[in-house]
Amino acid sequence: MAVVAGVDFGTLNVRVSLVDSERGLLASTVAAYPLHRKRDDPEFATQSHADHMRALAAATREVLQKTGVAGEQVFSIALDTTGSSVIPVGKDLQPLDDYYLWCDHRAKKEAAEITEAAHREKLEAIEWCGGVYSSEWGFSKLLHWLRHNAGKRSEFVSAFEHCDMVAATLCGITDAKKVKRSICAMGHKWMWNASLGGLPPEKFLVKVDPLLAGVREKLYGEYATSDQLAGQLSAYWAEQLGLKTGIPIPVGAFDAHWDAIGAGCRSEDIVNVVGTSTCIIGITPSVRLVPGVCGVVQGSVHPKRTGIEAGLSAVGDIFQAVAARAGADVKTLSQGLENYRAGQTGLLRMTWDNGDRTVLVNPNLRGITFGWNLQTTAQDELFAAIEGTALHTRVILDRMEQNGVAVRRVINAGGIPQKNEVLNQVYANVLGRPVLVPAGSVVSLGSAIFAFLAAGVFPTVEQAQDKICPKYRTFQPDPAAKRIYDRLYSLFSKIYFAFGQKQSGDFGNVLPELIQLAESQQVKAAN
Repeated sequence: MAVVAGVDFGTLNVRVSLVDSERGLLASTVAAYPLHRKRDDPEFATQSHADHMRALAAATREVLQKTGVAGEQVFSIALDTTGSSVIPVGKDLQPLDDYYLWCDHRAKKEAAEITEAAHREKLEAIEWCGGVYSSEWGFSKLLHWLRHNAGKRSEFVSAFEHCDMVAATLCGITDAKKVKRSICAMGHKWMWNASLGGLPPEKFLVKVDPLLAGVREKLYGEYATSDQLAGQLSAYWAEQLGLKTGIPIPVGAFDAHWDAIGAGCRSEDIVNVVGTSTCIIGITPSVRLVPGVCGVVQGSVHPKRTGIEAGLSAVGDIFQAVAARAGADVKTLSQGLENYRAGQTGLLRMTWDNGDRTVLVNPNLRGITFGWNLQTTAQDELFAAIEGTALHTRVILDRMEQNGVAVRRVINAGGIPQKNEVLNQVYANVLGRPVLVPAGSVVSLGSAIFAFLAAGVFPTVEQAQDKICPKYRTFQPDPAAKRIYDRLYSLFSKIYFAFGQKQSGDFGNVLPELIQLAESQQVKAAN
């Protein structure tokens, strides 16, 4: 019997779970931290490293107290985080600014420039991340920071993904070159590829912008999978967390990737990690490049397999926004949705409220709802939004399967499927296949599994999953609803590509033009 701590840093809070190798999850606690937004800049989203670390210490001490487990009894601690959440650092790994959070889209211009340069220079790495570089990813955000912080450039030593920064901090590492970098993070968001020589070459980065000169060297370090150690817990942070000095900390990863492991993901499974956004995570036995996905990376998700990532830029955030506009909350507005039938609202909702992550990789989009009438209610829109996220997910799974990625099982994980039966049934009906939902929360279970590996308690991911992961509830598709959704999917697909692509004729520039007009007026108002 052994106890480990699994940590999950989400968009609004950190969850720390103590998990026993025999009894499973003992308890979890959550501590919140601020998300910094600006009303006059909807693309802005940042968080403080200090806030994260304070919350981690508070949640860890609370879960120890809650369970009665002594800190000396915890064998290991492992951490996953959001991503790409990027922080520039100076000497001794001191933050030069807040994290550019995963949902910060200020770097749209930089992303477009990187994409254009990659195709112009025939950079092979761009094909491994779907052919389009995103404003949600590392180089875009770092270049945006360098362009807008001239006074801090001389202090810039390196930049880190959140998962690597937290692990290094806990280990007491202050030399940027000694920090282990997650292959999961760097492969999916920074175009790192072992077979292509690591990061994109210096000559390419400089062609994007001379400000990137020397950055490749500053991102130097050992790139590692999560079955390797980032280091051991330092005396200072052991005291802050209430744990034992020297316990092992494995190389971290992104929250959705480890949530997929915690949900029992195996080869040829797809896991929809549905929360504020959706990350769609898969494990594939062979390398298949898929246009428009967020990356195909050997050693991500599972250290011995190839991971694939896609997703929606907003899901729970859209549901919350619909409810907020109605002066309600999602729970209240959801009451009665179980009585809705497929397509009954007459609405077709394009869930682009925060742009499109996959397969268009286009941040210059916004939500569209077709079919309003004078009797349409906020509850109708909420149901249509659920349908819209399911239809968008089908677009992504179809793209994967068209490019040779086998999908054996579909699992709905994350926080929302645990409490939204309607969503799970709609997904089964839209996708036309059974949807498995873990019987209990899997948030931070993936972290616990890698903590067990680091402590030597289980020799493989699969053996830990067999012991730790919950069983499934199964939602079977309803044939009549599926027939309706097949018709809606045909309409959704036409609109998705007509309005979502710049080159799609009359409609491709409508949403980008609206965004540009709004931004220009906001600038005038601010001045």
